[in-house]
Amino acid sequence: MELTERGIRPPARGGLSHQALDELKRSIALAVVRGCTPREIRAQMLANLHRWKNQGTWGPAYDEWQNIAQSEDDGELFSVMLGRDENAVRLRQSMPFVGLLPQEEVRKLHEEAGG
Repeated sequence: MELTERGIRPPARGGLSHQALDELKRSIALAVVRGCTPREIRAQMLANLHRWKNQGTWGPAYDEWQNIAQSEDDGELFSVMLGRDENAVRLRQSMPFVGLLPQEEVRKLHEEAGG
């Protein structure tokens, strides 16, 4: 069963619950933090954001991520990548640090989340 703001419900079929999906994204972020320096993370974020903006794929969260990537505050970077607060959960829905992990590692994290 899954506890939501609307009550207790069976888990959603055909995919992960919101909580499980965020835990997956948090696991991916943790693997990125463990394997990359803050400088590498910021460089990948800025490259992805630049590409997405040029492709016309831009959302409000990307402005926030861009400010974080351009900042030198490692604490803020790690806080939004790994935090459990509402803001971190919201920003991880649009995480721009994709591409830093090998596909095999990402696939394994997806399998673990789904199993």
